[in-house]
Amino acid sequence: MKVKFNLIYSSAIVFIALMVTSCRVGKEYQRPAVELPQQFNGVTFGDTSSIANIEWKAFFTDTTLQRLIETGLSYNYDLQLAIKNIDVARQQMIQSKLLLLPQVSAQVSAQTDYPSANSLNGISTNSFLGSDHINDYIAGVNVTWEADIWGKIRRQKEAVLAGYLQSYEAKKAVQTQLVANIAQGFFNLLMLDEQLSITRKNLLLSDSTVRVTRFLRDAGEVTTLAVQQAVAQQQSTALLIPQFEQSIGLQEDALSILTGQLPGAIQRTVSLEQFSVPDNLSTGLPAAILSRRPDVRAAESAIIAANAQAGIAQANMYPALNITAGVGLESFKMSNWFSIPASLFGIVTGSVLQPIFNNRQLKTQYEIAKIQREQAVITFRQTVLTAVGEVSDALVQQDKLKQQQQIAQAQVDTLHSAVKNAQILFKGNMATYIEVITAQGSALQAQLNLASIKEQQLGAMVSLYQALGGGWR
Repeated sequence: MKVKFNLIYSSAIVFIALMVTSCRVGKEYQRPAVELPQQFNGVTFGDTSSIANIEWKAFFTDTTLQRLIETGLSYNYDLQLAIKNIDVARQQMIQSKLLLLPQVSAQVSAQTDYPSANSLNGISTNSFLGSDHINDYIAGVNVTWEADIWGKIRRQKEAVLAGYLQSYEAKKAVQTQLVANIAQGFFNLLMLDEQLSITRKNLLLSDSTVRVTRFLRDAGEVTTLAVQQAVAQQQSTALLIPQFEQSIGLQEDALSILTGQLPGAIQRTVSLEQFSVPDNLSTGLPAAILSRRPDVRAAESAIIAANAQAGIAQANMYPALNITAGVGLESFKMSNWFSIPASLFGIVTGSVLQPIFNNRQLKTQYEIAKIQREQAVITFRQTVLTAVGEVSDALVQQDKLKQQQQIAQAQVDTLHSAVKNAQILFKGNMATYIEVITAQGSALQAQLNLASIKEQQLGAMVSLYQALGGGWR
């Protein structure tokens, strides 16, 4: 069988397709306008540097904390899921690079047809082939290609790439959160260690007070009520010890799970006193949040993807040009199947499909895509606003906690002196046991409060580091 190709017709189709691929519908992406402050909470910038540019290993220099963070980055399950999401997006991106290429399929088939002897096909078969059946053997290659007239396929590539970048930034956001959570948990653990140590020291002090009170009672200087009050104060202090030990155990378990390990003790050789907050933590310019914060960048990638999806939905409303071509070998006899060129066949088909009425589905999809793009813009602006707020909150905490720490330290010093004076006066029968107990209770609470403020200061430092976008490097 000899097939003639209409080269002029085929060339015209290809030429038209190439000419119209320059068309592209949909808006080109532009970053939405966002409102940012000129500076954070009155902070004056000497330069544009920021602690967010510091690698987490350089920001957290304690080896125990570094080891915990490294373990978390290797075994935390939330981070592992985020990495798998990147792998999925990467596979989609690889596939998207081939969207503009035609689809090619190969076909090998053999068919036998037994028409009715009384049908036109049956009579023709007997007349021309001298047989009651028809064999048809085909081996060919088919090519299908959709001309990217309105930029739909290129928009699909944009959407896939934006999805990949979004998952990549989401992974970094998970890492910054993980690093911050581990550091916060570690500092909280050290605070509990400090509070437990303070309580045990005060318990020994209470023992001394109980002994002195009993001695004075035996000497007839105070009543049994004084002894009972001293013992009650001692018991209140002792009650705090198992409470702190419980909190320590729970915090250790939480840190273990956070690092992807079974619950257990956390080995540490450092104390809360060995950590301090630097006086100057550079924040840089507020505008840098747009490029440093992974969650902000992920939100922007979501806008890019939504914008591309809107372009795809719009392109679906316009005509689609599809070109199909096939070439191969066909024969009614097995012996002639590979007889070339007699068995060669070829076909080229071009079609233009214009949707007319489909119950408004395409129009609805386009309108929804535009709304979803607007939603992505709103989410982006909200993410930026939240980021600025988190930086502002951390700076306020730093400033006010520093003032609280100074006052709390002075209070501790004052109450230490008060306890010593009360004990001396009590032994000299110049102060009551109530004054001694009150002074001891106040001193204990002041010391516990000071340890809590120190932990909050370190926590505010970590929050500022995370809020600025640090922790993923």
